[in-house]
Amino acid sequence: MSAPTQTPPHPASRGGVDIRLPWWALALPTLAFVVLLALILNPADAHAASGDPLVTQFLERVQQLIAR
Repeated sequence: MSAPTQTPPHPASRGGVDIRLPWWALALPTLAFVVLLALILNPADAHAASGDPLVTQFLERVQQLIAR
C-alpha cells in the first residue's frame, strides 16, 4: 500500500517572501545610461574621442533632430 506524498508549497506562497530591489539598483544603471547618452549626443564634451568628422557630423545631426 502506498503512502500519500506531500508536495512542496508553491514558491509564491511561502509565507510572504517579498523580493524588492534597493533604490540604487535602478538609479545607478539609469544614471550611467544618461551619462553615456549625453556623451554620444554631445561629442564636443568627449575630448578623448577624436574620430572621423563624418561620425561627428552624423551625431550632431541626430542631436539637432532630437532637440526639435
